[in-house]
Amino acid sequence: MRVLGIVTARGGSKGIPRKNIRPLGGKPLIAWTAEAARSARLLTRTVCTTDDEEIAEVARAVGLDVPFLRPAQLSLDTTPTLPVLQHAVRWFEDHGERFDAVCLLQPTSPLRTGADIDACVGLLEQTGADAVVSVGPVPPEYNPHWVYFADAAGELHLATGEQMPIARRQDLPAAYHRDGAVFVTRRDVLMIDDSLYGMRLVGHVIAATRTLDIDTVEDWERAEHVIRTLGSS
Repeated sequence: MRVLGIVTARGGSKGIPRKNIRPLGGKPLIAWTAEAARSARLLTRTVCTTDDEEIAEVARAVGLDVPFLRPAQLSLDTTPTLPVLQHAVRWFEDHGERFDAVCLLQPTSPLRTGADIDACVGLLEQTGADAVVSVGPVPPEYNPHWVYFADAAGELHLATGEQMPIARRQDLPAAYHRDGAVFVTRRDVLMIDDSLYGMRLVGHVIAATRTLDIDTVEDWERAEHVIRTLGSS
């Protein structure tokens, strides 16, 4: 299976300006993802898609290929991820290179490993799923069997649609949240079905200690703390 790794890194991040190349733990944030991609055995090729020349230079310096710059209309605050990936796939197919699947690697998840990437690609092959995503465990207090939504009248309803919650924590089924570190999607699901997930989705569980998604300054500070802790352990 030929798998294209795609690192998405636009220049206009608002919450943390220039976060993709801001130093985290002594190296640019994007370097963490580049290192994980290089250590993965099941990625055929890994590229960075960016609209920013400075980010492109840093990406190349940390070992990523940047064969094109992303169009400005695909680099807005409101631009979804799906058309960005489709643009990259079309660029390669227009240049005579076709892949069976795409692996999205967002720089904002710096603690995923090459083993995590390979596990996701391996699950795609083994299960025949449309897509595989990395997930983290949901703490019991946020399990859907204990989570309520309020209707317009203020009445609470369980997220599961059931009438009564499960009484004991020990009886709760395992629940997971998408952690954003790895997405692997078959080419036709992405390009024809216009989906990152398809109809059959499988998850690879990442340890809670490595489930980081940096979006705010507080997230960044937590990431710095986790990296210092891991470095001293």
